[in-house]
Amino acid sequence: MNQAAFFAPFIRGSIIHKTGQLHLVRFLATPPAAADALEIVLDGAIDDEAHVARAISQALQQDPPPHIVRISSGGKQFTYALAQNVADLDAIAAGQCPPGQSPAESPSHDSTRIQPSRATVMRNKVVVVTGGAQGFGAEIVRGLVAGGALVFVADLNLEGATQFAQELNQEYQQTVAFPVAVNVADEASVMVMMEEINLTAGGLDLCVSNAGILRASSILQQDMDSFRLVTDINYTAFAIITKHCALTMKRQHATAPTLLTDIIQINSKSGLEGSNKNGSYAGGKFGSIGLVQSFALELVEYGIKVNAVCPGNFFDGPLWSDPEKGLFVQYLRTGKVPGATTIADVKKFYEAKVPMNRGCTGQDVIRAVYYLVEQAYETGQALPVTGGQVMLN
Repeated sequence: MNQAAFFAPFIRGSIIHKTGQLHLVRFLATPPAAADALEIVLDGAIDDEAHVARAISQALQQDPPPHIVRISSGGKQFTYALAQNVADLDAIAAGQCPPGQSPAESPSHDSTRIQPSRATVMRNKVVVVTGGAQGFGAEIVRGLVAGGALVFVADLNLEGATQFAQELNQEYQQTVAFPVAVNVADEASVMVMMEEINLTAGGLDLCVSNAGILRASSILQQDMDSFRLVTDINYTAFAIITKHCALTMKRQHATAPTLLTDIIQINSKSGLEGSNKNGSYAGGKFGSIGLVQSFALELVEYGIKVNAVCPGNFFDGPLWSDPEKGLFVQYLRTGKVPGATTIADVKKFYEAKVPMNRGCTGQDVIRAVYYLVEQAYETGQALPVTGGQVMLN
């Protein structure tokens, strides 16, 4: 266990509970010289999380709240900066924090409450989006950053995640995104991802579990290695992500008992109805809705809401529109759409299956994510975003 990452969510929950405002907490591997820190000494075993939560929470009741917290445990010291934005964390780490001014009092900060309105629901939230470097995931990241969230772009393609985060930071002229490497099907990789998030931001408010793959095939022809791969990414990986995100959220909740956090799986309309010659994908998505409902029942005790968004077909994405390997090209070549002579004919055929007469977009999904996060009374739901193509009873 990385102890520095372990303590951070307890500190973040405490400062949020104390001030009523969302904060960031950063582990300082090299504390600033002569830093004026709140000292917290933890006696006893740190595997007693209730004891750790009480000790940190009680220490952080002081007025004004501190800029820097130092925890001593087992002969080791761990130092953290506390602020509401990345720029102030950078300043504190450089020893430039204005003396006597608490993080909550800085005039440059937004006074964001824990449960804001739809318009401000993402402001100052710490978010991770898996599969966030491209496609639907990248659109979700953009939509969350636009709402004021600090987003970790988590992807197997670290180079792509890094480039995308840099583009966003340049566009906004401040740090709004961090890249982080992850293989969502590998529990050790997910653990390292969460340690990095905790060390950098102190905790987590929203996980968007978006990473997924599709290997369409008839069950009569599909090899079982391909079947297992789809299941591992679309079903088992969601459980791994939920486990380790929820552990951080649970620790925050131990010191911020009124704080609500969210885990949202980007599912599919194929999780709501069968998909012809696509059983491995639909099966994993169906199963994931069972996980969503089960995790929602278990984790509500810790203020964690678990929901799913079930988008319809993303016709403008590479899965459908890639000029060489996209489904529109494949369906035209194989004659799957009777009478179709062009890609436009194939696209029109599939759009006509949707009552709204168009495919799903990233903005449609983002609106659903915002809705689910804003709701303080919804958990365990699978929200269709299908243009009316799939309707729940």
